[in-house]
Amino acid sequence: MQHKAKKFTARTKVLSSAALLAALGAGLAGAVSASADAPAAAPAAAPAALKAKATFSSDHLTVDAATDAARAALDAAEKEGQRVTVAVVDRNGNTVVTLRGDGAGPQSYESAIRKAYTAVSWNAPTSELAKRLQSAPNLKDIPGTLFLAGGAPVAKDNAPIAGIGVAGAPSGDLDEKFARAGADAISNRG
Repeated sequence: MQHKAKKFTARTKVLSSAALLAALGAGLAGAVSASADAPAAAPAAAPAALKAKATFSSDHLTVDAATDAARAALDAAEKEGQRVTVAVVDRNGNTVVTLRGDGAGPQSYESAIRKAYTAVSWNAPTSELAKRLQSAPNLKDIPGTLFLAGGAPVAKDNAPIAGIGVAGAPSGDLDEKFARAGADAISNRG
């Protein structure tokens, strides 16, 4: 069965096209007027202004100073033939720099970070803190801490701003000696 195509006259084509354009134009006009009638978005709220007594400023060790401290501690250990890892944490206990010396044991990485964290948390060398365990043995249960010699605090105006931890030498005394070398290197910075 064949369909015969109807032939549209020129007039029919023009009328169909005009109707189509009118429908499209009406839809566009409706969309524009609908968006014009929509309420404007509320302006963003201004941030709350705080009074000076509601905040405080604190000092932080720069990345360059932390790197210098770690490098000085690692250099001191290498001069004595020790294979250690050095970690420097900021005042909040976040790791800023770690340097794992050639041949340092796998346990030294985590131990160095925990010693640095412990030193900055109490603003004291970890060798002194280890002695406190005799009178307060539950201190060792505080997450993230390690009460073994090898951590040295870095302070400014008696407030802790960083901790340096060293692990991997055969004794905590050596670890702490190297950590102090790192602290001394940055205390002499200008």
